[in-house]
Amino acid sequence: MKPSTPLLDTVNLPADLRQLDDSQLKQLADELRSEVVDAVSHTGGHLGAGLGAVELTVALHYIFDTPRDRLIWDVGHQAYPHKIITGRRDRIRTLRQGGGLSGFTKRSESEYDPFGAAHSSTSISAGLGMAVAGELAGNGNNVIAVIGDGALSAGMAYEAMNNAGSMDRRLIVILNDNDMSIAPPVGAMSAYLSRLISSRKYRSLRAVAKHIAQKFPKRVEKAAAQAEEYTRGIVTGGGTLFEELGFYYVGPIDGHNLDHLLPVLRNVRDDTSPGPVLIHVVTQKGKGYAPAEKSDDKYHGVSRFDVITGTQVKSQAKAPSYTSVFSRSLVQQAERDERIVAITAAMPEGTGVSAFAERFPERAFDVGIAEQHAVTFAAGLAAEGYRPFAAIYSTFLQRAYDQIVHDVAIQKLPVRFAIDRAGLVGADGQTHCGAFDVAYLSCLPGFVVMAAGDEADLMHMVATAAVIDDAPSAVRYPRGEGIGVPLPDRGQPLEIGKGRVLREGGNIAILSFGGRLGECLRAADALAVQGHPATVADARFAKPLDTDLLRRLARDHEVLVTVEEGAVGGFASQVLTYLASHDLTAGLKVRPLTLPDRFQDQDKPELQYAEAGLNSAGIVATCLSALGLEHQVQLSRA
Repeated sequence: MKPSTPLLDTVNLPADLRQLDDSQLKQLADELRSEVVDAVSHTGGHLGAGLGAVELTVALHYIFDTPRDRLIWDVGHQAYPHKIITGRRDRIRTLRQGGGLSGFTKRSESEYDPFGAAHSSTSISAGLGMAVAGELAGNGNNVIAVIGDGALSAGMAYEAMNNAGSMDRRLIVILNDNDMSIAPPVGAMSAYLSRLISSRKYRSLRAVAKHIAQKFPKRVEKAAAQAEEYTRGIVTGGGTLFEELGFYYVGPIDGHNLDHLLPVLRNVRDDTSPGPVLIHVVTQKGKGYAPAEKSDDKYHGVSRFDVITGTQVKSQAKAPSYTSVFSRSLVQQAERDERIVAITAAMPEGTGVSAFAERFPERAFDVGIAEQHAVTFAAGLAAEGYRPFAAIYSTFLQRAYDQIVHDVAIQKLPVRFAIDRAGLVGADGQTHCGAFDVAYLSCLPGFVVMAAGDEADLMHMVATAAVIDDAPSAVRYPRGEGIGVPLPDRGQPLEIGKGRVLREGGNIAILSFGGRLGECLRAADALAVQGHPATVADARFAKPLDTDLLRRLARDHEVLVTVEEGAVGGFASQVLTYLASHDLTAGLKVRPLTLPDRFQDQDKPELQYAEAGLNSAGIVATCLSALGLEHQVQLSRA
């Protein structure tokens, strides 16, 4: 049963919200929190961060004139309440579904999403750009960037703050400290001092005091400045770092107490002094929903669940996940080789490194949201003779490409990249799709690039990477379950650059690279039924290519279809370059199947792959079309 939300029912847009009295906002926040819980119970998604940001969301839209004032949410995990009160409540139960709302902020979705975000630590940079643009255009609007304490651990955030502090442009940054990792609990005295410090009177008085101090000898001016900084540090609980970066610091304040939030936000809004301001707000993930508050991860990411009990609906796995197989394999290799270490960038659970850390705590390193640092840190370990595995999602590894090139590839350092979430990822949509790693790694000289066709092969590829000591290497694997093949007790190293033939056929050859291997085999079954038996080969390596296998497939078949869950420019480009360079294309019909040359929206993975033509039906249709059998193509799609 949907929660009763009489006050929220009157709010469709922030303009409606601004018609309410301050005294009504607590009720609105309570109703908004109930609506978020109910909506996510149907769709799944990122719940805890949004629950912690309910009061902050209400306060920001109440005080500031959005969308004229630009409100940017870093990452977007906490943006579900924002979506509900910005005209999208009628679609909130389509969240992360095909044709529905994105799980993150998205410019094409609403004018209230001025900047799309799904990777962390971008909000301050984008906000500064918007603030400068607004000043150049004479708009006179506010720009507010909301960033979490986790996202603030990334170097990009500090680069942006350093730049903002030196430019003296007006920018408001809200530090949403939802892990209590920076400040202690805050109360009435802190709230009073924050109101005082954020007020125009205080800032004007401070300016006068600075002006007077400058008339005295330098030692007196310096002593006065140090005294003020010391005093403010005592009464507000910190902020020296942000002040050193050029920000005017206010806080910490209780992010769930609207009586504390509203006056501070009003003060900052009404004070048009130049220069950036940072408001430090302390919140609690999962706030107001007991199962989330009690959970270790505060319901950061959940599947559908029962609102009363909090019990999540979990599908029964038919095979172990690729991530768990990687984790198990890495632990096995590390038991034999004490030089193996594991690195993750704030994703120990998602990458499976957490299990490695339990077994070898001194050899596991979570460096935070800092993929660039993670890669060069791994390079340093490799330079000293260790065997580092950098376990990073494909979409996040993109952030460290310069380090991959300059710090790893050029120096031929044997860093092993375990690339999780290769290919399409379903509900997380465009921003988390692992489409580009094959292309951006295969173009680098000396790189060994592998992709697991099944979970057993993943074990062998982890074993292979462990013994490659003269080159950087990568093994990619998809999200979700394996295809159910038997697993060996332990992975065995593969011969570098050698694929395998799984099925012999007639004049069609299907060459798979990566996680679509099961669909290729199903396609071959369907083709055989129609009288067109196909050879199925698993390339295993995009670099170095198995050139003997390529020659054989080109020589013995009329049609060669390559299949990969990556973008144009990846495995098929490597294959076509080799075939063309060695005059192997004469009389051969080559059909590359890749992800489409566009960003696909979120949907169920099987529907995404069907749309891309990378399921068995799409592979069959491509094979028959290459043979000129259009009638059979139509039948195969029926």
